[in-house]
Amino acid sequence: MLKRFFVAVWLWLKGAGIAVAKWFKNWFVKVDGKDIIPVRIGRWFKSLFVSTNNQPPQLVVLYQKDGTKSVLSSLLCVGAGIAIGLILLILVALFSKDLQANNVFRGFFILISGVFYTGNAANMSVGFDAFQLGNYLTRVTPLILTGLSVAIAFKTGLFNIGAPGQYLMGTMASLLVAMSIPATTATAQFFVWLLALVVGVVAGMLWGCIPGAFKALLNVNEVIVCIMTNWIAGNIVTWVFSGSQFVNPKSPGFLYKTNHFGIQNPRLGMDLLFPGSWADGGIVIAIVVAVMVWVMLNKTTFGFELKACGSNRHASKYAGMNDRRNIILSMAIAGGLSALGGALYFMNGQTEFQFSTTYQTLPSVGFNGIPVALLASSHPLGVVFSAAYIAFLEVAGTKVSSFADYNEYISDLIVAVIIYFAGFSKLIKDLLSTKRRKSKQVDAVQPTTQSKEA
Repeated sequence: MLKRFFVAVWLWLKGAGIAVAKWFKNWFVKVDGKDIIPVRIGRWFKSLFVSTNNQPPQLVVLYQKDGTKSVLSSLLCVGAGIAIGLILLILVALFSKDLQANNVFRGFFILISGVFYTGNAANMSVGFDAFQLGNYLTRVTPLILTGLSVAIAFKTGLFNIGAPGQYLMGTMASLLVAMSIPATTATAQFFVWLLALVVGVVAGMLWGCIPGAFKALLNVNEVIVCIMTNWIAGNIVTWVFSGSQFVNPKSPGFLYKTNHFGIQNPRLGMDLLFPGSWADGGIVIAIVVAVMVWVMLNKTTFGFELKACGSNRHASKYAGMNDRRNIILSMAIAGGLSALGGALYFMNGQTEFQFSTTYQTLPSVGFNGIPVALLASSHPLGVVFSAAYIAFLEVAGTKVSSFADYNEYISDLIVAVIIYFAGFSKLIKDLLSTKRRKSKQVDAVQPTTQSKEA
């Protein structure tokens, strides 16, 4: 047995060595009838711009893909938003006695450098700050999940504006479990954390089922029901925690941090990469969930049914799909994703949950999931990058107020304008696709006309 193993290893190494030798040789002479590698590289570069072998240029083929148009439309929206942000900074400086040209330059520099800005009001510099980046990743985590929540509903033809309520219900349920069950050992604390996470997700799924059921069974517009459930959730959370034993007496209106009870997200090495920050394994979990959602939507029958229902509910029903079930399940999954975002954020161990104001102010991270999904064209993997960008803007906006002497509200205004432009990504994508369809129609008409003239 051992002899066979060494023989197999030797044969593999021999084959690998021959392959590497052929590859190096192919740089200078033909091998197995193939042109040398520099010629093939040159031919590939030429094919990017010129038609070869009756095939259109590769850049044209790449542009015609749906994913390319989504990326281009998102980049155009980002660029337009940043340009409007610069104009706002200039206008505010023109009508202010305290602001000068250097404030505009510093403000714009901070806007584009964001979390990498390590300077202050006196000097400008960028760099790698582990503390800032770690806290930034903590901020990105719930945005990814609320963005996925809105995106998966979009795929099913629904508008999940109820993400804030689902976020709150998931937060409430997970914190109740995390703070109620005593755990002294590391193993017990891990299982309590896992149970709290699962309970939070289930609570969000049940809360998401409400608008889904109204839509599927009674054909009530999901936006109306989501708005009502948002405010119901906000009032429930305030009512449940008011006067409870989990309120921190040193911070009225806030709950204890979960690390007070020994419960927090696994760090998964993030504390070593970003020492001193709040970074934990939540960002890893969020990215894994985004990949799982992409696989579900694109590689499973259930995902196909959800997208078919979103494209045409009546046609999917005619094809034998259960449209009512798909609508309810879509909103349930969306609710679970939003709830997971709240559970991961507030079980970080360093974040405090302010329950006293939820009855009058809904969490902005729930609503920000909408531009995150729009900017990503509802692509689950694109949501990761758009969430990172929106969080980047939020950090940059705060620093513009702190280090460029602008009013504190200018940051919110700039972020709001850029987020507003994110909503145009779908429109720009449709315009690019319309232009392509028109060019195809012209190409189809010209040969017909020429044949008639002949």
